[in-house]
Amino acid sequence: MISLYRPGDGVLHRMPAGVKLAMLAAFALLLSVLAMVGLGMAASIAALAVASSFYLIAGLGFRALGEASWRLRWLILVLGGALWLFTSAEDAIVNTSRVVALLLFAELVTRTTRMGDLLDVFRTLVRPLRRFGVDPDAVALTLSLTIAMIPVIAGFAAQVRDAQRARGVRIGPRAVLPLLVLTMKHADEVGDALTARGLTR
Repeated sequence: MISLYRPGDGVLHRMPAGVKLAMLAAFALLLSVLAMVGLGMAASIAALAVASSFYLIAGLGFRALGEASWRLRWLILVLGGALWLFTSAEDAIVNTSRVVALLLFAELVTRTTRMGDLLDVFRTLVRPLRRFGVDPDAVALTLSLTIAMIPVIAGFAAQVRDAQRARGVRIGPRAVLPLLVLTMKHADEVGDALTARGLTR
């Protein structure tokens, strides 16, 4: 669900990373307040519309919005279906809309912000914790590796799926094992590279 930075010259691309993260935090807080005060379907759909409109404001267009929404299809189906089944249709629409709106906004932030700029903000936020033994550089490096691993693991999953289809093997839970092996192998390679550069202790 997380897309890495795509170059552009839109309004959000030019906006400082700290401002965008603050907007994301404020949007998440607003959604939480809406849930607490019991505002229903209209407010949730409005929040979803606001998150979607920012894709147009950023100059990314409907295609980028469609791609981001498509990546959330299983979350929408599973979360919305479960809420519809166990609570009500209104609860399903309200809560799923809020979750999707927040994820779309988060996707927009990562899509329009360079990783280095995001890490600089995280490093600044964590710096006051240095007195408690927290290393801001280590935190920033951990976050960057975590975010960078998401598309890598997605690529491994696609490789496993294509390999099983080529062999005529039915895709099932057993696909987790080769995916786990590829992921652990990549993690070892990353660890060796960090050690070689003196970035681990």
